[in-house]
Amino acid sequence: MKTQRGDHNEIKLSCRNVWKIYGAQPGQFFEGTQGHVADAGQHADTIRKADHIVANADVSFDVHVGEIFVIMGLSGSGKSTIVRCLSRLVEPTAGEVLLDGEDLLKKSNEELIDIRRHKMGMVFQSFGLMPHLNVIDNIAFPLKLQGIDEAERYAQAERVIELVGLEGRENNFPKELSGGQQQRVGIARSLAVEPDVWFLDEPFSALDPLIRKQMQDEFLRIQSKLHKSIVFITHDFQEALRIADRMAIMRDGAVVQIGRPIDLILNPADDYVREFTQDVPWERILRAEDILEDGVSQSADQGRVSEGTLVETLLPRLAGNDGGVVVEASDGTTLGVATARGLAAALAAGCATDSSVQEG
Repeated sequence: MKTQRGDHNEIKLSCRNVWKIYGAQPGQFFEGTQGHVADAGQHADTIRKADHIVANADVSFDVHVGEIFVIMGLSGSGKSTIVRCLSRLVEPTAGEVLLDGEDLLKKSNEELIDIRRHKMGMVFQSFGLMPHLNVIDNIAFPLKLQGIDEAERYAQAERVIELVGLEGRENNFPKELSGGQQQRVGIARSLAVEPDVWFLDEPFSALDPLIRKQMQDEFLRIQSKLHKSIVFITHDFQEALRIADRMAIMRDGAVVQIGRPIDLILNPADDYVREFTQDVPWERILRAEDILEDGVSQSADQGRVSEGTLVETLLPRLAGNDGGVVVEASDGTTLGVATARGLAAALAAGCATDSSVQEG
């Protein structure tokens, strides 16, 4: 069961009006604007007519502390480019990227290297393991770059090896591991530096379907312990639904809609989003906290469930039960009462709260 994680009111990372343009003179389109334009769509069309490629167009979103923010879209939608802009592996043409309120685009190369080494973890589709190093040396390598002494970096590597379930594989080389095991090494290596923010760009796409699902489960298990602020890139809508606290759907370099998975399913912004969501059963996404009814009193015989409980499992308990079920947060506090009337109201309203085309 996936539950909400972290303090979702506190912003960790902000992407503000970010553009990435490829061409002879991309900067000419943003002189004095810093990415702020009156009509982003029209501006993008003007840039394309000038024989430039618009990889990202006026992208804005926030990533809250402890949440998994999924960016999803088809091939060529700009999702991988934007995550590279966030870490400045690709230099944005215009806009702002704020980490803890500080603009990363204003950092020097030396400052950026230090931030990447100490505050960012990155995992990509290609495992990128060093074939001449065994598992523990691969994992400890970024700590070596930080200048951490040998004893401490191997102790930290051992801790994350246990976290990702690779005990007993410490001395194996990459060629001796399965694809799923190699990706676990990549995940462990990115976690060894104890990053503040974690970027994952289609990390499971190269894996077989069964192994991919197992890695998704493992990823959620790790996140339930670490509560990282995560940006996760995928082209697979089902994967996005499984792991996202909130998600953004991209098309042609721009964000089409942002919201919780249930928001996008019940209230798609346009036909593009509707194509992704039309075959997804709402009862497998809607959670107990989504169907709370205002003004309902609690009683001892109502029963209790934890936040994150799927409505699918609650339906038998709600049928013919006007009193509903009390929903508790992870800290034991009461969130409210989930009722059949609350379910009907959520479906009727489209569960549109917190859903938007762009943030900020």
